[in-house]
Amino acid sequence: MKEQLVTKKILNWYDLNKRPLPWRKNVSLQKRQYYTLVSEFMLQQTQVATVIPYFNKFIKKIPNLKNLAKINNKKLFKLWEGLGYYSRARNLKKTAQLVYKKFNGRIPDNYENLLSLPGVGYYTASAILAIAFNKPYIPLDGNIERVLKRYLYLKKEKDIHKDNLKDKKSIFGLSSRSSDYAQALMELGALICKTNHPLCDQCPILSGCKSFKKKDFVLTKNIKKNIDKYFILKVYKKNQKYLLIKNTKFNFLKNLTIFPMEELPKPKNFDKNLNFKMSNMNMNIKIEYLKNSENFQSPYWVNEKKLDNYMLPSFTKKIVKFLESN
Repeated sequence: MKEQLVTKKILNWYDLNKRPLPWRKNVSLQKRQYYTLVSEFMLQQTQVATVIPYFNKFIKKIPNLKNLAKINNKKLFKLWEGLGYYSRARNLKKTAQLVYKKFNGRIPDNYENLLSLPGVGYYTASAILAIAFNKPYIPLDGNIERVLKRYLYLKKEKDIHKDNLKDKKSIFGLSSRSSDYAQALMELGALICKTNHPLCDQCPILSGCKSFKKKDFVLTKNIKKNIDKYFILKVYKKNQKYLLIKNTKFNFLKNLTIFPMEELPKPKNFDKNLNFKMSNMNMNIKIEYLKNSENFQSPYWVNEKKLDNYMLPSFTKKIVKFLESN
């Protein structure tokens, strides 16, 4: 595969500057595929620095796909605790089970089959094909999008639409080192073409960058509307323990342990005690203290002083800490 000059420049820069990330270790092909799968699920909506310690702990406890397919949810969620977006952990396990059921224990190496796996969309499938299988795909993550927008000076709303970016990424060319090249483009966005204050003097493709020529690095953002939602959060405390329940009602934090909650449709004069941002949801929460717990089936009781002993989402832990400090 003949490589463009821009491709060679980016790969040369990567060879000299890439970070020693744990999922980039020189391991067997099977392990590389597993490491890629796990890291890509963890990296969805989460920064690299946050993921590294979780990945290391996860791989130590669940070293391969077979172990992942069989692990019980309690242990899985405990390892995931603090990463948030727990649906990723559930989908990762379901994916491992499906790989054994449908694909003889081997992660599929084609686009159609990857997209049939839970939690695997356009980006994750492209990343797995490129990084794990060295196939000529460029996964369009936030870092690569940023490089592309600046390199081509894409400013208009139609220009930064996903479909247009997918077409325009061909400007970067392809490489016989597809695995390295996908990671090199991501690394370029993460380390050099930063959201604020890009390090242009260190950029290997500076000479062709239209944003640099115009000295305009401001990015046009896709406006994602936040949805306001309102909840009553019910608190019952007894003997230094809080009553919690398993969430089977709400799509967020599904099947995890939370305080009993009730959603209110556009209430008037809502006097909130807490506010949380979860994805594009703006959660306005009013606390209501209960005098009895008879209406709750199968309650969980957690000791306020021993939160680390329980498998709890960060959302629940933060509420306990708020209650204790107020």
